[in-house]
Amino acid sequence: MNIHEYQAKAVLREFGVPVGRGKAIMSADEAEAAARELGGPVWVVKAQIHAGGRGKGKFKEPEAGDKGGVRLARSIEEVKTYAQQMLGRTLVTLQTGPAGKQVNRLYIEEGSDIASEFYLSALVDRTTSRVAFVVSTEGGMDIEKVAHDTPEKIHTFSVDPATGIMPHHGRTVARALGLSGDLAKQAADLIGKLYAAFVAKDMSLLEINPLIVTRDGKLLCLDAKIAFDSNALYRHPDIVALRDETEEDEKEIEASKYDLNYIALDGSIGCMVNGAGLAMATMDIIKLYGMEPANFLDVGGGASKEKVTAAFKIITADPNVKGILVNIFGGIMRCDVIAEGVIAAVKEVGLQVPLVVRLEGTNVELGKKIINESGLNVISANDLDDAAQKIVNAVKGLKAA
Repeated sequence: MNIHEYQAKAVLREFGVPVGRGKAIMSADEAEAAARELGGPVWVVKAQIHAGGRGKGKFKEPEAGDKGGVRLARSIEEVKTYAQQMLGRTLVTLQTGPAGKQVNRLYIEEGSDIASEFYLSALVDRTTSRVAFVVSTEGGMDIEKVAHDTPEKIHTFSVDPATGIMPHHGRTVARALGLSGDLAKQAADLIGKLYAAFVAKDMSLLEINPLIVTRDGKLLCLDAKIAFDSNALYRHPDIVALRDETEEDEKEIEASKYDLNYIALDGSIGCMVNGAGLAMATMDIIKLYGMEPANFLDVGGGASKEKVTAAFKIITADPNVKGILVNIFGGIMRCDVIAEGVIAAVKEVGLQVPLVVRLEGTNVELGKKIINESGLNVISANDLDDAAQKIVNAVKGLKAA
């Protein structure tokens, strides 16, 4: 689960992490009051969407201006103008894709006198099963570009969960960033607080870009991006309350109600699979035969008829879907349950596109019998390769017609 920058900073502030003062606003009318409360003489007006690259982004609407989603204002009037221009407009960044995201809220933040900028993040390193830190002197830039062009400027280290943050971790960060004296002490203190927040709130990613040194010698988190482990949200009702469903795909929201693992993609072949590995293989083989998957959808090992029906409805709700591939290997999941769910869903929502079903495993013969006797126009497949070719050919034939 992702949250907005202003929410991330509020979470970090609870752990004593140094962040700037700011106010979130939902309407242009609130901009002046927020600016006056913060004082001046400089403010930063930031679009709040769940995507990076806001400063370099462009709005679709001309009336939003051409200054991107992060703007420096030198007067209260400018704050108001920028708020009026940005709210309700669609911001397109490298991470939003061409469709962009509508800006429904802004963060008005006090300006900072920046002496230098760094990059700092923490994430779960699945190779070592530890929290790893990534630090670089190249703050304010895309870390992927830094890793590609100048990998020697990126330093990483992991933290042993048995010991937590130790003094040598702080020294490592200070050395990597070229900090000494009081700033080195601040860096060590900051790393300890960020690690405490990361572990306590079950984060999966914490990114500070940039981490700045101000002219008066203070470390400050100028931006903050946090993602949380969705499997641990039951422990954090305060974090769940921060969820902004307007930033999420409606189909993904619906899928979460049924504990379905669903991610919308840009292709035209909808997939319903059980097991993440099999789902990935199904997506790969669709691409191998020249088309793109419309989604990742794992119904899980013990899905009920109701969950399967819900999954089918979610797939068919996507207007980009031109064909559907159901690929089930029944271990815990029974093929007859899948068959009954597919039939129930088709009868309820109709079937306007080609449907290929490949069943194998527990109760496979019963599942095939249910499908065959349903009277539905379903294309059966013997294995995954056969299924992928059949759905791709069916969709291509549909497009050609």
